[in-house]
Amino acid sequence: MENSYPILLFVGVLVGFVVANLIIIHVVGPRKKTAVKQMPYESGMDPIGDARQPFDVKFYLVAILFLVFDVELLFLYPWAVSAYLDHPSQAVGIGVPVELQGTVFAVMLVFMATLAIAYVYAWRKGVFKWR
Repeated sequence: MENSYPILLFVGVLVGFVVANLIIIHVVGPRKKTAVKQMPYESGMDPIGDARQPFDVKFYLVAILFLVFDVELLFLYPWAVSAYLDHPSQAVGIGVPVELQGTVFAVMLVFMATLAIAYVYAWRKGVFKWR
């Protein structure tokens, strides 16, 4: 408990700073509402039309495909880095055990094949054609 006093002091100072800033902003800050202040901010441009217009489905399809292949890279990169280290002393605690390297390789091949099938399916459905 003796070692936690600096942390508790830091948390106390932090909370005090936040509360003091909120009180100062509330007391000193302007309160006058104008039409310009109530208008939504659109990157420095005046908003035109309704913001609730439906998007074309193609935008959503491209976003979903980006996420799918981005997640694929998130899985492939660590595996590629740690799967086949030459010697266990290169990175302690990182790497696939020698007994499991074949199994992990087969799982990654199945994973990439599944994504390749999804890619071919999307291509045949015309998802990548921007009309």
